[in-house]
Amino acid sequence: MRNRLTLFTLAFILFSMASHAFAQEKMLTIDDLFDPVKRVNFSGSTPAPRWLKDGKTYLVAGDPSKPGTPRLLRVNALTGESSAFFDAAKMEAALNALPGMSKEDARRLANRTNYQLNPTQTGALLNHANDLFYYEFGSDRAWRLTNTPDEEVGETFSPDGRMVSYVRGNNIYIVDFATQKERALTSDGSPKILNGRLDWVYQEELYGRGNFEGYWWSPDSNMIAYLRLDETPVHEFAVVDHIPVRQELEITPYPKAGDPNPIVKLGIVNASGGATRWADTGKYMPEDLLITRVGWTPDSRRVIFHAQDREQKYLDLNHANASDGKTTTLFREETKAWVEAKDDNPRYLKDGSFLWLSDRNGWQHLYHYSADGKLIRQVTDGKWEIRSIQGVDEAKGILYFTGTEASQISPNAYRIKLDGTGLTRITQGPGGHRVDFNPTFTHYVHYWSDINTPQQVRLYDASGKLVRVLAENKVPTLSQYKLGKAELMQVKTRDGFTMEAMMIRPPDFDPSKKYPVMSFTYSGPQAAQVADRWGGVGYLWHQLLAQKGYIVWICDNRTASNKGVESAWPVYHNFGELELRDLEDGVSWLKSQPYVDGSRIGLWGWSYGGYMTSYALTHSQSFKIGIAGGTVSDWRDYDSIYTERYMGTPQNNPEGYRKSSPLFAAKDLHGKLLLIHGTMDDNVHVQNTIQFAYELQKANKPFQLMLYPKSRHGVTDPLLLKHMRQMMTDFIVQNL
Repeated sequence: MRNRLTLFTLAFILFSMASHAFAQEKMLTIDDLFDPVKRVNFSGSTPAPRWLKDGKTYLVAGDPSKPGTPRLLRVNALTGESSAFFDAAKMEAALNALPGMSKEDARRLANRTNYQLNPTQTGALLNHANDLFYYEFGSDRAWRLTNTPDEEVGETFSPDGRMVSYVRGNNIYIVDFATQKERALTSDGSPKILNGRLDWVYQEELYGRGNFEGYWWSPDSNMIAYLRLDETPVHEFAVVDHIPVRQELEITPYPKAGDPNPIVKLGIVNASGGATRWADTGKYMPEDLLITRVGWTPDSRRVIFHAQDREQKYLDLNHANASDGKTTTLFREETKAWVEAKDDNPRYLKDGSFLWLSDRNGWQHLYHYSADGKLIRQVTDGKWEIRSIQGVDEAKGILYFTGTEASQISPNAYRIKLDGTGLTRITQGPGGHRVDFNPTFTHYVHYWSDINTPQQVRLYDASGKLVRVLAENKVPTLSQYKLGKAELMQVKTRDGFTMEAMMIRPPDFDPSKKYPVMSFTYSGPQAAQVADRWGGVGYLWHQLLAQKGYIVWICDNRTASNKGVESAWPVYHNFGELELRDLEDGVSWLKSQPYVDGSRIGLWGWSYGGYMTSYALTHSQSFKIGIAGGTVSDWRDYDSIYTERYMGTPQNNPEGYRKSSPLFAAKDLHGKLLLIHGTMDDNVHVQNTIQFAYELQKANKPFQLMLYPKSRHGVTDPLLLKHMRQMMTDFIVQNL
């Protein structure tokens, strides 16, 4: 009997090993990753909890695969018990009763998984068919707030929830729920005058991509501060859609480096209407002024605004009196190079003092100021930095934040006392940690992944103790594929800077063989690509290349490393040269490895990475091939605010612009180059690639070019994206 059991056990083990080996033999295909019908979900699915005001419950989308599950659920954070957040049938009926609302539209609006909630979270604002609607949860009441053919955008509730504001025709409007009447707060809006609405360059480079909202309610709901942008001096740029029989043009104001920016003013207007009071910005030249952040003091008496010169050499923190616009400067930020606007305004405490993020010493840290702008203390310090402030528990005198104190490539959550003592790491272990605290700072949702593991979600208490697993997200599909080993490592530059790197080796890696290397870069200032977190479909495409016998290499040059802004300062006024030197140091390390074929190393990147690839292939002989997507070929072609922050204006730095451009080195192209661009790219215009192609042609240099119609700065149409990734793969296989 013992022998029979032993033989059975052995047979079972052998069968399991064979099955496991077979299960891991699948090879990735372009269809697996990019085909709109056949693609495989390699990242799984995780919830995105949204904390409610009580700090005890959160909202998540219901599982559509489970019949009868509400589309939006309220979940008890500690127990996981869930219920419908509202009665969708009641909302549908109330909306359906409104004039002009179809049954289908009412059904769809009542079954969303995300709503813009009022401050008390008892009602939702809906933007539908160019008009605004409001529904009160738990009732049969819905209101149509606007009824015009023109589009309303930037809609938001007043802090007291009694009004809704929005922008139409570049003017600011308000509807008061009590009267149901609309009133205009500005009247001079036009295609060239934007009130409360940001233009392309302000949203792209200052307030966040896609964030066009340019007005801010006072905390007491009595006033609105807003930006007025005059686009009259800004040169226009045409983006062309070539697919219709008759081409369609998008004409957009787009200030290139050195060209006039929009003229900005800061206005303050009463919610009840009346004349605007303008903040006094007379000490700044109008054509030189950028207003890069706006907010309010908690007492609603003063408007906060950050003022910078166009080259962003300084940042003034200003107060404007809300009653007359008189301005006071609290202090000026300056560094060895540029000052970049921060995501946060001053974070006020109950005693009137405030917390302020600054990287004045080369690393982003927190400073505590008195109400009148006098420094009380530096709260955090060291060769690491705060990445984001999660919140302040004033009752306990504790600040919660994410930072890089333990790892530059794996940010963690921390707490520290406001007096700068008691720094404590909350999240533990390797991998990437992202946290979202509840309003009462008793618990947080923890999002975690590493280079080999898709995102998982858990609930912890504020001390870091696990409370509940929200989504383990094991994704068994991944185990069916034969993936290469992904390894994080560090490489020194010739002058001793430690660069972070990641290598993916082929699944059947044999150290006695020599492999070609395909490397990826972005290289732009403070834009690291190496991180211990799940990389999704981009990472898996690199795994596909590894399966085809390539080593994949990602190495962050120092100025891209995000190891404090001090690591980026050396690039000031001189793009390209130092980045390339660091990348070549990475290549030198690769060539020193016995398993690397140093004659077959490629480089690819997009946007700044496309620029870097173009620059590298015209200024170096280290790379056999390059793929440059959405490339900047001449920094005079890119927008003013981003470019001038690092390069100054072309008028002040003509030699820096010339040296940084691949255009003027086209004759030195070395290796095979593939250029890719979306023809409707409104960010890095296709003009860049056309200009580069023209110079390469005049220099009699062969290259390949692929254009993607209707595509913007990224190719997102699923069919075009699949075509592009297949083409890139084929180019690598054929030439490397």
